Amino acid sequence: MTAHSAATGQSSSGSGNSQSDKRVRILAAAETVFAERGFYGAKVSQIAQEAGVADGTIYLYFKSKDDVLISLFENRMGQVCTRMNENVAAAATPTEKLESFIHTHLLMVEEHPNLAEVLTVELRQSAKFMKEHPNPQFGEYLKILATIIADGQTAGAFETDVPAQVAARGIFGMVDELALAWLLGAEQKFDIVRAADWVGTLILRGLERKKL
Repeated sequence: MTAHSAATGQSSSGSGNSQSDKRVRILAAAETVFAERGFYGAKVSQIAQEAGVADGTIYLYFKSKDDVLISLFENRMGQVCTRMNENVAAAATPTEKLESFIHTHLLMVEEHPNLAEVLTVELRQSAKFMKEHPNPQFGEYLKILATIIADGQTAGAFETDVPAQVAARGIFGMVDELALAWLLGAEQKFDIVRAADWVGTLILRGLERKKL
């Protein structure tokens, strides 16, 4: 989930590359500043200082602090979806794919706590994001999970009494809450990767079709 210029969709040559590099640096800086200071406590000038650009440069790429946060979300969630798709595709059965999804989600929280802090905690502080942003990348993330469940239902591995989309929302809520508890745990952090196995077992016991 590290920043890279390809994620910006800008040209890789000439001045376009320079603009792309600055945008990447600003997003990386925003990730750090939002995680350390909180969305409300962070200032655009602090993001600019962290990125090594002038304050006014931020506004060449983003309309406001909210726009920086939304752009950061879309950029990072795009990368998260790519990694999730790769890991899920490597699993063979619906059960293994679901286990891979849960494990990958919580492993990424452990590997990238600053980003997890922004996506799990600080994002909810932006009224603009919560009320106005359509969240296409988050929709794609839920689609990955819903597809795993739907495929498992079609294959007869999972119960069909709960719609796949509803089950996906419920499972995401569970792992999201676990991530939040870990992020806010300070000095008493539990083993979140091991917890992924426990959560996976709990979810699968509810989803798996009972043998007659």
